[in-house]
Amino acid sequence: MEHQPAASIFLSLQESALGHTMRSSPALYPAVEILHIIGFVVLVGSILALDLRLLGLGRAIAIQPMAQLLLPVSRAGFLVAISMGFLLFSADASHVVKNPAFQAKALLIVAALINIVIAHAIPWRHAEAWGKEASLGAKATALLSILLWLGVICAGRLIAYF
Repeated sequence: MEHQPAASIFLSLQESALGHTMRSSPALYPAVEILHIIGFVVLVGSILALDLRLLGLGRAIAIQPMAQLLLPVSRAGFLVAISMGFLLFSADASHVVKNPAFQAKALLIVAALINIVIAHAIPWRHAEAWGKEASLGAKATALLSILLWLGVICAGRLIAYF
């Protein structure tokens, strides 16, 4: 019984006008899903490029200008992916919330966001001193970032199978 209020929130979302619209339009759900995927491609593509640079690939490219270019791109991709993901979720929230692949995806996103906060609070604070090579802390957060975001993609793909 203690989970009833949370379940009713998800059922309310699913039964809302938004959830109904997402389910009833033959074109809307697929369009939103495409935008969700595009958002994730932009997010993970930009993060992957920067993380690989931090790990030592492409040393001819300076880290700071690359970060100044790619971090806003990754933020935009995240905003598109998360907002479209919410719309997709609204269509069947009371069932999707129980899906173990969805739960894994949500936890991995939270872990990836925590990793970003840690990366910017600790290793990136001293980025001007790196020169052409990132610090060990920056490399560790970059490697973890790659693993977490790839995990998000895999878990997201598996939602359809659970």
